[in-house]
Amino acid sequence: MQRILVLDDDPEVVRLVSLRLDQAGYEVLTASSGQQALDVIQRHGLPHLAIVDIRMPGMDGFEFSRLVQQYSDLPIIFLTAVDEEETVIQGIERYAEDYVTKPFRARELVARVQRVLRRIGDFAYTLAPLTQIDDDLGIDFVHQQAVVGGQEVALTPTETKLLYILMRNAGRIVTTDFLLRRLWPLEEVFEDALRVHVHRLRHKIEPVPSQPRYVLTERGVGYKFPTLRTPETVRQVSL
Repeated sequence: MQRILVLDDDPEVVRLVSLRLDQAGYEVLTASSGQQALDVIQRHGLPHLAIVDIRMPGMDGFEFSRLVQQYSDLPIIFLTAVDEEETVIQGIERYAEDYVTKPFRARELVARVQRVLRRIGDFAYTLAPLTQIDDDLGIDFVHQQAVVGGQEVALTPTETKLLYILMRNAGRIVTTDFLLRRLWPLEEVFEDALRVHVHRLRHKIEPVPSQPRYVLTERGVGYKFPTLRTPETVRQVSL
């Protein structure tokens, strides 16, 4: 079951959106502040998608999105009363897959959620606080670390986000151009930089870095993370 995080400080919006998403067959997590949403992710792992208000007391929706997308490529839909052109453009260019203004139609919002999830495809691994790939490797996206042979190994935010994108597309080739756009959306970064991050990541998680098992090169095209197990057989490990 795909998991949706609903972040809004208006309890009536949270109630309505949660009800419609539940009826559509999604598991729903809720939060009324950015910090509470981060705490929910710490406990449950990353959702498959987040619906996020922008203007909230304390941490606003942009700051929440910035923090989460430092180490993941979490799809975000902004649901907000803010309709100023510059804010809409900034939200779409920097963080969001879609932008919906209040007042809104709940059925239309669910349709937009479904469209985004269809576009990004199914996550081939069950998202949990620790996503166990096989007996030798687990990934903790939130704390930006891998568990390799039972030992914790720190990952950089870029390495963590790279793994997230590859694992979300497990079994499919992810092109170099796509990775560059998603890892550095506001910067002009070249393929050599990506190769450096892949090289460092392999030395952290691969049993034999020169013969990679997880981060595979598709020469001249990009990279691929294999589907080592079906979603039903991946173990969820609570921290």
